[in-house]
Amino acid sequence: MLPHDGLLQLTPEGLYCPAAAAWIDPWRPVPRALITHAHADHARAGCGEYWATAVSEGILRQRLGATINLVPVDYGALHRIGEARVSFHSAGHVLGSAQIRLEAAGESWLVSGDYKRDADPSCAPFEPVTADVFITEATFGLPIYRWSPGAVVARQIQQWWQGAPERASILFCYAFGKAQRVLAELAALGIDDEILLHGAVETLMQPYREAGVPLPPTQPLSALERRDDLAGRLVIAPPSAHRSVWMKRFKEPQTAFVSGWMAVRGARRRRGYERGFVLSDHADWNGLLASVKDSGARQVYVTHGSSDVLARYLREVEGINAEPLAGPFSADEDAAHGA
Repeated sequence: MLPHDGLLQLTPEGLYCPAAAAWIDPWRPVPRALITHAHADHARAGCGEYWATAVSEGILRQRLGATINLVPVDYGALHRIGEARVSFHSAGHVLGSAQIRLEAAGESWLVSGDYKRDADPSCAPFEPVTADVFITEATFGLPIYRWSPGAVVARQIQQWWQGAPERASILFCYAFGKAQRVLAELAALGIDDEILLHGAVETLMQPYREAGVPLPPTQPLSALERRDDLAGRLVIAPPSAHRSVWMKRFKEPQTAFVSGWMAVRGARRRRGYERGFVLSDHADWNGLLASVKDSGARQVYVTHGSSDVLARYLREVEGINAEPLAGPFSADEDAAHGA
């Protein structure tokens, strides 16, 4: 439970900073929202004013409307909002994602949003930031979650795809963030084959290209004739397309799902995919612990996922004051965008 007189307070609309008269990733429409990133559970429509990183502007306007009142900011720049000093720092989660640091009345708080520590060619790297109080996510807050480098997973995907030249290969992953990371990781391997995209992925590609992210050539699947042979082609699609009428386009394709949840035995089978690749845009167990320590915070609040487990470990093993933060924070697999 947050202190009643703290810099941030928990309200029915979400995390609120009275000094800035602003909410961070509000759950409901509010007059002023500070947005960590453009995923739907963090950026919601209807707010009077949005503060977010300039590089996330294209995605936000596409998702929330071209006419939203957006105040674009640069990473690291210090802003005076009301009585608070506010800065946005890279979270390494997706394009434009940020941790938000707020300072007022002699104390500082850091809200992580979603983040990861792993190298990712599709977005800016995570920046360690210090604060008195740290609110961290814990989507993968269990010791079983430890990630391999993205380049290793990309090579596995390449071998899976190119190892079945007689079939179409459909790779399912979240349309914003994960799909572009997979494409960027493949480009980093030197792959320049044209990759086909489901419409939900295609609509989010332009902001990444405008940001200068190296990507292989892509084309929307809808641009091809229905009679075109798709054998040997790689197609990237969101999980919502799996088992939909969209799949009737393919004759006996091989399917795979890309997610941190694929680290759990049985997850791929339950979801009905032939193959699972473990790649997440959230911090793994080691990344969570490193970020808490790097923050130097005297108090840590844990949201999302396994918040109870991580908070208890921090208290009992690391000797850090930590507790879970209750509220309607997304905690299940489906709410974590395929993670």
